Amino acid sequence: MTSFFIAFLAGLLIYATIRVLITGFYTVRPDQRAVLTSFGRAERLPGELGDKQDGTRLPEPERERYKYPKVRVIGPGGPYFKWPWQQVHKVSVATQAVDLSWDPTKKQVTVEAVTKDNLTTGVNGQLRFRVFEGNLYAYLFGVASPLEHVIGYFISVLRERIANFVDPRGPSLLAGAEMPAAEQPVDRGEAGVDLSEGVSINDLRKNLPTLNMFMEQQCAATPGRYGIELDAALITTIDPPPEVDRALSAINSTRNQVAADISTARADAEQQITMSKRAIEIAANNAQAEVAPLRELAATLAAIKAEGGSAALAAYVRNMRVPLLERAGRVVQTSQDSSHTA
Repeated sequence: MTSFFIAFLAGLLIYATIRVLITGFYTVRPDQRAVLTSFGRAERLPGELGDKQDGTRLPEPERERYKYPKVRVIGPGGPYFKWPWQQVHKVSVATQAVDLSWDPTKKQVTVEAVTKDNLTTGVNGQLRFRVFEGNLYAYLFGVASPLEHVIGYFISVLRERIANFVDPRGPSLLAGAEMPAAEQPVDRGEAGVDLSEGVSINDLRKNLPTLNMFMEQQCAATPGRYGIELDAALITTIDPPPEVDRALSAINSTRNQVAADISTARADAEQQITMSKRAIEIAANNAQAEVAPLRELAATLAAIKAEGGSAALAAYVRNMRVPLLERAGRVVQTSQDSSHTA
């Protein structure tokens, strides 16, 4: 009996030695962070230090609902020691990417959404995210599958945005055709593209950067809710069903043709107006050129008569006739008393 008891104690000592000394040490990689729990409870930070660690951007009404405790985060390094009743929870804080179509409950290749035109379209893209070090409690213990919650939240916001999306540039250039000339767009070459406005899928395709920016702003509170920080939202394609895509292609082709005709007509009209203005300017310049010598001659004659009287004016006229008489072949002079031919 004594030997059995000694053997039991020796076995227990060996087990404790292996359990404590061999499995009691752990390390944390540079791309990881760890949280240590004792009997399932994570070690909390003091109140003031926990408040300083809070970097979430939750709206004020949600702060009380998502008020998670701040836990002590173990940084990269090691080896660290833990007791047998303690457990290490390691998470990667490196940036990761996941497709929007990812869903652990079902298999799908695209995410369906309904536009404001009641057209069903497929949306594909990726989310880049990383675990938020300042709220590891929410990621590890807040929800069972935080990434699934984030994807679901993102898709719900995306569907709502697509259902109410309007081109932020405002009304179509077709309506602008009736505006005053001073308010008309300067660049006429883009009319063929802008005329495809008004169709929600076209508006979405042309404003993907705006849509991505909006989604990033709307998901800025995910670190406080789920402990996941979105790095970027990359919605790459918006593909409607084939029959809808063909109809949209036909609509766009027709509208682009109309836009091209409108641009051609505007260019011709502007060219005709420009040519008419130039013709008026040329005619006005020619008339001024013909009138200018006559005005100069009248001013000269008036000055001669004012200074020398009628005799000086008659002498000036006679002298001006001399070059003409030299080139004349026949001169006829008429007087009151008699006339003769020379």
